[in-house]
Amino acid sequence: MSEGFASPALQQFVDDELLRAPLLFDQVIDGTLEQLQAGLPGQPPSQRQIVGDLMSALKAQRGRLADYYMRSLHKQLQEQATGVPNATDAGQPRRALLAEAHSSTMALMDEAEVAVDVELSHAVEAIRSVAEYELRELQTYVSALVGDMDVARDHNPFRAETHAHALWAAAHALTLSHGHQVSFMRHAGVAMAQQLRRSYAASSSRLESMGIEPAAYRTLILPAGSRHGTRSQLADITIVPGLHLLRTTMHGALDSPPAAAPARGQSGHAIHPAVGALQTRWHDVARHTTDPVDRRAIELMSRLFETLQTEDRIPADIGQVLARLQGPAMRLTLRESDVLDQQDHPLWRFVNRVGFESEMSPDAADPERRMLLKLVHETVEQIAAETEQNAGLYRWAIDRLDAFLDKRHARRLTAAASHIAELQALEAKLDADVGPPTTLHGMLDVPQLDTVPAELLPDDEPMAARRSLSDAEHWLSTLKPGTWVRLFLQGRWVRARLLWPGERREIWLFSDGASDQSWAVRRGALLMLHAERLAKTLKQRNLVGSAAARLQAQMAERSRAA
Repeated sequence: MSEGFASPALQQFVDDELLRAPLLFDQVIDGTLEQLQAGLPGQPPSQRQIVGDLMSALKAQRGRLADYYMRSLHKQLQEQATGVPNATDAGQPRRALLAEAHSSTMALMDEAEVAVDVELSHAVEAIRSVAEYELRELQTYVSALVGDMDVARDHNPFRAETHAHALWAAAHALTLSHGHQVSFMRHAGVAMAQQLRRSYAASSSRLESMGIEPAAYRTLILPAGSRHGTRSQLADITIVPGLHLLRTTMHGALDSPPAAAPARGQSGHAIHPAVGALQTRWHDVARHTTDPVDRRAIELMSRLFETLQTEDRIPADIGQVLARLQGPAMRLTLRESDVLDQQDHPLWRFVNRVGFESEMSPDAADPERRMLLKLVHETVEQIAAETEQNAGLYRWAIDRLDAFLDKRHARRLTAAASHIAELQALEAKLDADVGPPTTLHGMLDVPQLDTVPAELLPDDEPMAARRSLSDAEHWLSTLKPGTWVRLFLQGRWVRARLLWPGERREIWLFSDGASDQSWAVRRGALLMLHAERLAKTLKQRNLVGSAAARLQAQMAERSRAA
């Protein structure tokens, strides 16, 4: 049984599901065998032999596969319960654990290893697509078990990713080649999606029979012209109403008494009492300001900063520091009335940049993250101490932040200098058509992975993948040192920063934003990831614009209710 879930009701649910998991996996194996058997008649003799070997291994080793599958489930559930991967000390920071795990070697990711990530992502998407309704329904019941009646996040421990990773763990139990394991993953992913659809529906029915009332999803009201979608889709909105629209469309709303500032942001973190006191003080200033134009400007700026405090993409510690900009921003607005008309004003660019960089390095225990927080705090305090506010102050703040980030990038490059030298030598060997060594003096671990036999690959390369090859080449040409990207590597999504592109553009070195881990990725592997939509450049979001959009929606809703 798993241990560690805070809610007794959720713990009971997990234990019940684990008791049923062996039967679920047995049905997945049956479904996989049926698929393989059905596809045999039309295949050439060589491919029939390979598929026959896979079927024989599945029948002979299904108990071994089930054992690997269950062990992976237990391990993942334990990690979810404790919040620390492979934790021996739950109090040890995540970054330190990852650094200890990856300090000795650096993986070289090639096409064979990335093929596994591709199949993992396909399995996850198959489950989400086939069992979409059942997953959403079960999420409402599990949210009710933990008391989250707004379904603010997914509390279901048995998500698609959990089962997909356990399935790949089971593939390792096959005493066959790497190519056979990848082929098993491809066929078993479809069978698992079908079985999980029934399993999720049965789980919801059992919880309903126990008298559990499902939670209800929150309704997000978006301003006119915005794209509708889920919270994750809302995070990608780039077209938002200009700040000047708030000034012109909210005259009546600003004349009404302000609503009480929210006590918590959407991510659940509490708004610091000092921040709430500051907001209350500026509401008082606005009420006692006789000039109606100044009063509206102060009120609008105050409400905009309140909304920024509820932005779940700004960590609480960074948000508290940025809240100190509210006073200086008020004085700047009274001096330069066009601040609220310029989305590219240095003030807003500074806020957006700080939010983005803090999101890329989420671990509060990270020394570099603490240095970023210290720099932002000192910069904001210096700005707040200036009696004469102007745009030049915020340009100076941006320049100071850029200089800090450049030094941080240089430090990581220096730390990776020995690896980079080895990678340069490896690139030269690859360029000379010399096979890569198994290790580079013990510093770089190059896994010897079997290539996937042609007989185990799909008959036809997807047309979309062929068309996307040129797009992937173009994307790769746009990557510069310091660029942040989102990659699906080793079975998980990571935010990584490009440290070093090889001189021959054959090997690319990335550093993890949440740990000290680094990845050296082959060019072909990157092209494959991008073609499968498992790699993309991360762009800085307009957090201020999104806050303005949400504020406008709130005001519009209040006007309709009145």
